[in-house]
Amino acid sequence: MSGRLVAIGNFDGVHRGHQAVLDGAAQDARTRGIEPVVLTFDPHPAAVIGRGAPAMLTLASRKIELIERAQPGVRVVVQRFDRAFASQSPAAFAERVLVSDLSARLVIVGKNFRFGQGRAGDFEVLSSLGSRLGFETRSHALVGDERGTFSSTRVREAIAAGDLDAARAVLGRPHAISGVVVRGDQRGRTLGFPTANLASVEEALPPFGVYAVAVDRLASSTDDPAARTGSTLEALGSPLRSSGLAGGVANIGVRPTVKVGAPPSIEVHLFDLEEDLYGAQLRVHLISRLRGEQRFSGLDELRSQIAKDAHDARAVLSTIRAPEGGAPWW
Repeated sequence: MSGRLVAIGNFDGVHRGHQAVLDGAAQDARTRGIEPVVLTFDPHPAAVIGRGAPAMLTLASRKIELIERAQPGVRVVVQRFDRAFASQSPAAFAERVLVSDLSARLVIVGKNFRFGQGRAGDFEVLSSLGSRLGFETRSHALVGDERGTFSSTRVREAIAAGDLDAARAVLGRPHAISGVVVRGDQRGRTLGFPTANLASVEEALPPFGVYAVAVDRLASSTDDPAARTGSTLEALGSPLRSSGLAGGVANIGVRPTVKVGAPPSIEVHLFDLEEDLYGAQLRVHLISRLRGEQRFSGLDELRSQIAKDAHDARAVLSTIRAPEGGAPWW
């Protein structure tokens, strides 16, 4: 049988529910002898149609990486979501994207899937179009645990509450943020705890505080999904490779002891690593929240607390098996 199986969704976070969809899609594709394809969108549709984009769990590059890691045989296709794309009718989407571009024979979506101008299309409309255009449709079953259905919303709520264990239970791995190391005021170095200061972080942040973290370095690449996602569909490979770097302790907040009125910052002290990281891209996996951010009486008290934070972070990280051979943490 020719054609493709197309699983459609935002797949933000590529959580355990998404992973179940990918597993089922890959199995169905093997049974039917067709190619499995994941169709996802960038940026998030809500950011374009004015509903306000939710906090991002994974950048496009990370999403691709996680999907390909979960199912190496799946082809990932990213559709640039803009107003022109959003304005097409449900029929035009089915005809142009699913049939003409992707040669869909089976289309898998979530129960709440909406598409086309004004979100006019739903699963019933998609099925009707499939009957006319020659593809089957199926809505994937929801999966979860005793606390409820696995969903990106559930992960965002857990992160916002600082409940990293709850987020990890849904994701199947720790939540991570990523950014570029920039030059800060180097105060951490004078305290004996040099830090990498991260800029351009786009993923959802937990409440201000101190966290035990595991850090990967991302290899730079010009193969940027943002640059390669045009108005038409495009198959993308993973643009970034990562390698395990070190464990550490991170402060997310406004540093009230040293700089009153400062904007929020993300500073990471990496254990047992002396290396110039300026300009490096890092992925910081948030393992455990150690404490909330607080103001100290002076630098001596702050230095003492940082030493305690580092000790506590090492204790947390000692329970996690470090990657071997330079492999990424997750």
